[in-house]
Amino acid sequence: QVRLVESGGGFLQAGGSLRLSCAASAASGIEFSISAMAWYRQAPGKQRELVASISRGDTTTYADSVKGRFTISRDSAKNTVLLQMNQLKPEDAAVYYCHSKMRVPPIPGTRDYWGKGTLVTVSS
Repeated sequence: QVRLVESGGGFLQAGGSLRLSCAASAASGIEFSISAMAWYRQAPGKQRELVASISRGDTTTYADSVKGRFTISRDSAKNTVLLQMNQLKPEDAAVYYCHSKMRVPPIPGTRDYWGKGTLVTVSS
């Protein structure tokens, strides 16, 4: 009943920019609150890795490989998280997944939710 939907993936050449968006939504009548949001990525044959995260207080963290090139931000009013990716490299190519820790009453505590992913392809 609560889902994350990513958009913005695509194909581009190295050096280009792309912005990913992820929106959290729920079926009618379901209320939820978001604790933290993040972007992960998984390239073929590799493990899923954390790219960037943003807390409820807007504290951000980044993987070393994307520092200075990627920026994560959130629009709490729209339950949306964005990932601005600049100076893309071929090694950034992967399926990018949105992740969120959310509280969905009456379930106690927070739970992990994942989007289905959006593909980013970068040619050299």
